[in-house]
Amino acid sequence: MKINQFAYVPTDHHQIVKELADVHFLTAKTSKMADAVMLYRQFLLKFFIETQSLSTRIQKVSNLMATPDENAYQYTTTESKVSKNAFYNVALQLLGFEVDLDFKLTDPLTTMNALKLPIADVDDQLSRDQVIDAWYRLLNTRTKYGQTLIDFLAGQGYYHQFLIDDSLKQPLVFNGKAQAVFDTSKLIRDVVYVEAPLDTDHDGHRDLLKAEIIRPAETEDGLKVPVIFTASPYDQGTNDKAADQLTHDVNKPLVRKAPNALTYDDVKVDETKPNLPAPRQVADTAEVAEETFVKNWTYTLNDYFLARGFAVVYSAGVGTRDSDGVRTTGSPAETVSATSIIEWLHGDRQAFTNRTDNIGIDAWWSTGNVGMTGRSYLGTLSTAAALTGVDGLKTAVVEAGISNYYNYYRENGLVVAPGGFQGEDTDVLGELTFSRQQSAADYLKIKDTWLTQLKKLTDGQDRRSGSYTTFWDDRNLLKSVNIKADMLLVHGLNDWNVKLSHVYNLRNRLKKEAITQKLVLHQGQHEYLNNFRSVDFTDIVNLWLSNKLLTVNNNANQVVPDVLVQDNAEAETWQTYKDWGSDATVQTVTLSDSRFTNLRENRSFNDHLTDDLFKEYVADTAKWRHALFTKSHSKMDNHCIKLVSEPLKEDLIVDGEAHIHLNVTSSDNVGLISVALVDYGKANRLTARPQVLEPQQIITAYNWRKDDLKEFIPQKKTTAYKKFTDGHINLQNRHNSYQTDDVQPGQAYSFDLAFQPTFWRLLAGHQLGIVIYATDMDYTIRGNQDITYTLNLNDSKIVLPVLKA
Repeated sequence: MKINQFAYVPTDHHQIVKELADVHFLTAKTSKMADAVMLYRQFLLKFFIETQSLSTRIQKVSNLMATPDENAYQYTTTESKVSKNAFYNVALQLLGFEVDLDFKLTDPLTTMNALKLPIADVDDQLSRDQVIDAWYRLLNTRTKYGQTLIDFLAGQGYYHQFLIDDSLKQPLVFNGKAQAVFDTSKLIRDVVYVEAPLDTDHDGHRDLLKAEIIRPAETEDGLKVPVIFTASPYDQGTNDKAADQLTHDVNKPLVRKAPNALTYDDVKVDETKPNLPAPRQVADTAEVAEETFVKNWTYTLNDYFLARGFAVVYSAGVGTRDSDGVRTTGSPAETVSATSIIEWLHGDRQAFTNRTDNIGIDAWWSTGNVGMTGRSYLGTLSTAAALTGVDGLKTAVVEAGISNYYNYYRENGLVVAPGGFQGEDTDVLGELTFSRQQSAADYLKIKDTWLTQLKKLTDGQDRRSGSYTTFWDDRNLLKSVNIKADMLLVHGLNDWNVKLSHVYNLRNRLKKEAITQKLVLHQGQHEYLNNFRSVDFTDIVNLWLSNKLLTVNNNANQVVPDVLVQDNAEAETWQTYKDWGSDATVQTVTLSDSRFTNLRENRSFNDHLTDDLFKEYVADTAKWRHALFTKSHSKMDNHCIKLVSEPLKEDLIVDGEAHIHLNVTSSDNVGLISVALVDYGKANRLTARPQVLEPQQIITAYNWRKDDLKEFIPQKKTTAYKKFTDGHINLQNRHNSYQTDDVQPGQAYSFDLAFQPTFWRLLAGHQLGIVIYATDMDYTIRGNQDITYTLNLNDSKIVLPVLKA
């Protein structure tokens, strides 16, 4: 177990005293105590909430052991000094660790170090000021269940006991982070309808967008609060069955495309803005919304901030239930539907209390400072909104967001699938999220319009060619950047849904802008990260949003690491770096180099499988993956080339975007190539999906939402290999994704293929594998064509960005 912490703000003694007074651990009485032991006893008694009797609190303190022979209350009534060992014996128990099970009372500091828990810089015998400093550091230390101790106390009602006399500041900041001092039992829930500068359903009226608001009750008394906004197209429901029925058949052959000499200018989208209907005339105004709601789904990170003085807004956007418009899957219209909400929150756009009466309502409770959160489609819209430079958006916390839809559904001229969703495309996603369909009367009037729009998506995406077209250029978020918001980017190093090129390309583009950006790379797939034991992600976000939205001067830009990476080879281990992919040394090795062994001595392979084997692998792609990647003989031996390096003499870290240069001949006038890099070596690798360590153990605030404590943990069984990156290319797009080249049977062609960016550590003794094949059962179309590919290994090479371990 390792409980890493990256969001602690180093704080001097003067500020510590002030902040402990703000949270009422230091009072007028205790501030005058000169005796270290007496002050320490008062801290312990206050830990157990003053609404309980003194006798009860003494009993609770007495249940803690300070030494092998004395409980904490005895210790503070008989000893004249507070020893460092005694302090941390008690500290570990307050943090949820058990004596003898988790640590020994004879040596708490060894356990503190092993768990990566911070130890205050104090003497073996603590002075009065050192007791104060060590107690402050302890309150900001993470417990066994992943929360800071002060957050755990908040969940137990520590702050709640002071709400009666209004003696706490609102908002309250402790160690640079907003505290849970708002009563979540009194939250106000409003619905408004924001008018967007859109008419996506072409009904002659500007699209109204439903927005659901959750805000602190204190806003009714004049408090203005910042806003966390999550744009979720799934928020109002999904059409799962209809989307499944629309899913495309991928068992189709790769077809030849007519060669062309297109340039980017030929596929560049025309950004001429359409003429819009006039805005609605405001008939009257109101300060009170007339509609409320019950929320079925919320993001627990957003819930966490509701107790800390932030409002939270959800909006599903155009084409969703109770809003106007149609789904457009990634086009600028969806971006505008997100920025319109931000503009209303900032005071720059009109909203109404209902859909018909034109009664205007302002976000009078908002400071105008907005931050966005969310994963996947939600994170994508956060990125899209941020790149517009919309006023009011101060930051976005983007988890696994798309930065270019072409790279989500296509790759180098090939139709590819997001991991786990073979056959999905923009039309399928549009149908999935078109929740207006769930309102019968509304759908009846919009059905024909929607079916026309759906056909436009199907035609525009062009599954036949796989090339980059105007349709995709319209959905490339990186081609037009005008950003003012600081960005916190989060992505899984095993995410095969939204692949790592999205965050890599976004981050590299943002380096050109005058903003602050941070990056967190974890070992998961397509996961949220706010409930993990090994990293204080929620605290990082708290520090970040307190700085960006509450404008707290907490040095967040300096405290939050530039790049934070979870190690793949050692559980619960995180490292900080200045950059990703720029500090590595490039190593180039020819594929015929003696350091590689060609396991089957293949120089060519055929992509055709027997009908029975093809059907078996389609039905269970895990069998196909094992046959492809195993070093043992398998049914895929003649359908790939496997190169394996000699055992590594030292750890090797692949940092960034690796490339492979190949010289390939196809026996047909079409062809595709896939290449995977594989880590060969027996190991108990981390689970790609987080495991629940303690169900419902995280309490976001007093009598408020709970969440499971999770972690990526080592698998119980050893595995012999793991693919850690790959790439795919249509041989007709060997120069770029919009120019179509000719392929002649028997003609050799050279090209460069970029792998998905990664950060991967291969341990000493492991081997680097290069597996070259054609059809990828998980991602590409599956034509099962009788095509033989021949490689000239002498004219092929691997280019690795290597970071010294």
